[in-house]
Amino acid sequence: MDVSNSMLQGGYQAVLEARSREEFRHEVIRFAQGLGFSTVSATVVLDHTVGESEFETVDNTPESFASTYSDRSSWRHDPVVQHCKRQSVPIVWNQNTYLASGQASMWEEQARFGYRTGIALALHLPEGRHFMLGMDRAEPLPKHPGELTRLVADLQLFAVYAQDAAWRVVMPREPEPNSNPTRLTPRELECLRWTMDGKTAWEVGGILSITERTAVLHLNNAMHKLGCTTKHQAVLKALRMGLIR
Repeated sequence: MDVSNSMLQGGYQAVLEARSREEFRHEVIRFAQGLGFSTVSATVVLDHTVGESEFETVDNTPESFASTYSDRSSWRHDPVVQHCKRQSVPIVWNQNTYLASGQASMWEEQARFGYRTGIALALHLPEGRHFMLGMDRAEPLPKHPGELTRLVADLQLFAVYAQDAAWRVVMPREPEPNSNPTRLTPRELECLRWTMDGKTAWEVGGILSITERTAVLHLNNAMHKLGCTTKHQAVLKALRMGLIR
């Protein structure tokens, strides 16, 4: 178990430090396979105007299935894609997911290439940015609720790290002039530092001799100033900006 946890922790850091698209792809595939998934896709989406978005996908889709898999016209019928488009909670899918939405033939087609079940999620970020991550395999997922919950949690945390790297190496954007550099208060920085160490808001409050509610307030303020939607994203951005170490 310790070896597995060490592998996961190393995977988070490795994908965060990816310096190129190919290196990012390698780390995403390595992490997915370490969790027991044969195929994986990571997609960044940038909305420009209503109905117009820019897509970039990094994956290891089998060559024989690549053209079908990348056909975005079919995405509007795919229940997994539609779930990710509308929600931020992960979806654990299998044949029943497609049967329930009237897309049995779609599942049968992809199942021939090993896409029988999997887990997918999307992170919807400020400024019209979205990050989708899906891991798939032919073998059934664990039936034990605890094991499945752990898989979903590992995927969620990895997605936070992966999306940060993806915007840097998969769809980089020109930095915008910033005449008002982000300024966090000492308390906000302290809360981020302890969050980085895995402490909950309740634990942070105890360490800093403040209430849990006040700790949450500091974290929310930091997230707002950094333009992030979760405390984990705020920690990563603060690290990248050199605000915490």
